[in-house]
Formats: sequence, structure tokens, C-alpha cells
Amino acid sequence: MTSWVGEMIVSYTENRRALAELKRGLNPENPKDAEDEAMINSMIRDMSESIDWLRTGKDPKVMKGIHVDSVYHVRSYENVDLIPDIERELREENDINKKHLFMTSEEKIIMSEILASFSERERICYLLHVGHKKSFAEIANELGISRSTVQTHITRAKNKVKQKSPEVV
Repeated sequence: MTSWVGEMIVSYTENRRALAELKRGLNPENPKDAEDEAMINSMIRDMSESIDWLRTGKDPKVMKGIHVDSVYHVRSYENVDLIPDIERELREENDINKKHLFMTSEEKIIMSEILASFSERERICYLLHVGHKKSFAEIANELGISRSTVQTHITRAKNKVKQKSPEVV
């Protein structure tokens, strides 16, 4: 008795073969056939990925935990609540001359590169710890992860900061 996975692999393989045969009968010089060929190629590619996924149990587009299409995604920092409120710090300090209120273009580029080099978890843990002065235990409780995991993320983030800008940290 075969499993449903085995049946799906057989079915997808047969259908992929049928699509390949259909593709061979197309004339690439004909604009309509060229359009059909592009669609069939896409279907064959999707079926091949599905077959690989069924055989291995892993998404073939995920390598080392990162989806291959994510390289095209632009990171945005939508959750600005993680970045400390400068107004509150100014009120607490009461001396505006003690605060560095602006960033040069170079500093902005360095900060952007540093934040972009962090994983999402590293960024959240680092900003909560350094910016909001939260302990590892508070962060772990807030994120629902272990204290040691928080410590690992923050250590990795600090190492990345040291690499990009040794005078920070």
C-alpha cells in the first residue's frame, strides 16, 4: 500500500511528462505557441519543485532557513515602536547639549547597514535590550522565547555591530 505522498509524486511526474510532450508539439515561431510554451515551462517548474518538496519534505526554495525569493524583498522597519523615543530621553536628561540629536549621512548609512545585517529576531532583541534597556528575562518573556536564545541573538547582533562599526556598542 503506497502513501498519499507516493501517489502524488507518481501523479505529478506523469503530468509533468505530459506537459513536456505537449510543449514539444508547439511551434516557438508562432506567437500563441510561444505564449503557451512560457506557461507550460512555468507549470513544469512548479511541478518539479512540488515533486522535490514531496520527496524530501523540505521546501526546495528554502536554503539555510531563508527563502530564495527573499533576496528581492526590501527590508522596511515598520515597527518603529522598537526604536527608543528621543523626546522621552530629552525630558529625562533635561540638558539638550548632552544629547547627540542628529545623524550625519555617514552615520545613517552605517546604522542602516547594521540593522539590515541583523535577522528579524536579532534586531528586535538588540533594540529592546540596548534601546529600551530591557533585561534578557524581560525580552524572553515578551517574545515567548528562552533567556539563552535572547542572549544568543543579542550577542550575534553585537558582534555584527562591532564588525561594521567598532566604536559603537
